[in-house]
Amino acid sequence: MAGNFYEVLSAAFVVERDCFRRPDEGAVTYGDLVRAVDAAAERLRAEGVAPGDRVVLIAEKSWEVVAVYLATLKAGAVFVPLNPSYTPAELDYFLGDCRPKAVVRDPPDFIAGALAAAVARPSATEPRAPGDAASIVYTSGTTGRSKGAILTHGGLAANGEAVRRAWGFDGGDVLLHALPVFHVHGLYIALHCALLSSSPMVWLAKFSEAAVLAGLREANVLMGVPTFYTRLLAHPGFTRELADGVRLFVSGSAPLLPTTFDAFEARSGQRILERYGMSEALVIATNPLDGERRGGSVGFPVEGLEVRIAGGAEVGGIEIRGESVFAGYWEQPDKTAEAFTSDGWFVTGDVGRLDPDGRLWISGREKDLIITGGFNVYPKEIELILDELPGVVESAVIGLPHPDFGEAVTAVVLGEAVEGRLLAAARESLAPYKVPKRVIFVDELPRNAMGKVQKNLLRARFGDIYT
Repeated sequence: MAGNFYEVLSAAFVVERDCFRRPDEGAVTYGDLVRAVDAAAERLRAEGVAPGDRVVLIAEKSWEVVAVYLATLKAGAVFVPLNPSYTPAELDYFLGDCRPKAVVRDPPDFIAGALAAAVARPSATEPRAPGDAASIVYTSGTTGRSKGAILTHGGLAANGEAVRRAWGFDGGDVLLHALPVFHVHGLYIALHCALLSSSPMVWLAKFSEAAVLAGLREANVLMGVPTFYTRLLAHPGFTRELADGVRLFVSGSAPLLPTTFDAFEARSGQRILERYGMSEALVIATNPLDGERRGGSVGFPVEGLEVRIAGGAEVGGIEIRGESVFAGYWEQPDKTAEAFTSDGWFVTGDVGRLDPDGRLWISGREKDLIITGGFNVYPKEIELILDELPGVVESAVIGLPHPDFGEAVTAVVLGEAVEGRLLAAARESLAPYKVPKRVIFVDELPRNAMGKVQKNLLRARFGDIYT
């Protein structure tokens, strides 16, 4: 395998084929992308970027973002994508932490300037070893200091190829890309599938129902977060006829509610393929392309990754190892050491179980575990019951400080229902210590950029209701 991941990607490119199909703006071919990458790599070098230096990108979505990313790889530097919605104070922290050699804030202008100064010959690709850093991706930082996960050239290549094969990508596919590109879902997982198969992408600046419905008439694969699918289900224009032209709907970055899974199948005739991943390892497990996709399960470990439950427990901490697991946290050796077991397995922080078939089921985050009166309660078990009840759109179960129980199981519910009826239904299915002490109704659940409910904000908001 080539050391520099850009060599792996570019070897697949069919230069005359469309790469980015932009509604109302025209297509960009793979040949156009290669020329932009060559020019941008030379511009980075001219600005003093050397192998191992960090290149930060802070920008809204455009195809030129991809060109800057690939040029950074080609130059042997380390790509650091940052959310353009971060506040100045947040950006100061990230920039101070990774100390970039270059910061790109306007990729279209950067690429245009590079192309204007480009020479005719292709830019050389910097040799890299598989274990060399390719990217630093900052974790969400919901608690404490955000950590920069170091992804390697070999790790990106291994995971990209494993996922491409698992989902059956080839040059005949057209990916509808409506995800942001500051996050690993849109920038690495979705993008690499397309690039490694030289597939065209319908390139949307952001998700909108109208744009996605139009794009589905041209694309045959959609990758999204659960919110994509709930919004499509709420739109009368999403019909079985429209879905018939799509071979694969993929969901990730946040748990897909079984109710959404079932409703989507009833509407479209297709089962969403749910997968499980994180910044530190990209895709960890996926439901099968061919075979049964079970609502609530994230499927089987991808090729090259192993999954185990800590201590051999039936339900417990999920641990993984494999080539695509990150190399460590940027300049935080203590945090890196804490994240791995003595025998080299990465502790994901998620809780789950492996069934007898080897399928992985996620129960929640270890930090979301509730200990009430000495009993362990996993929120997911309660959420699955509440989400099936009339009037409940979605629930988030959290533990809040309680003078008697230590923590009290508390349900925060989006929807219109009666607290007493919800609690009565919960008592029919749950042991008494798992039944919520209170149900709090809200008009909106706080979510991060990828649609995941931010339970830490709920705990902060309602932390004193029992005390």
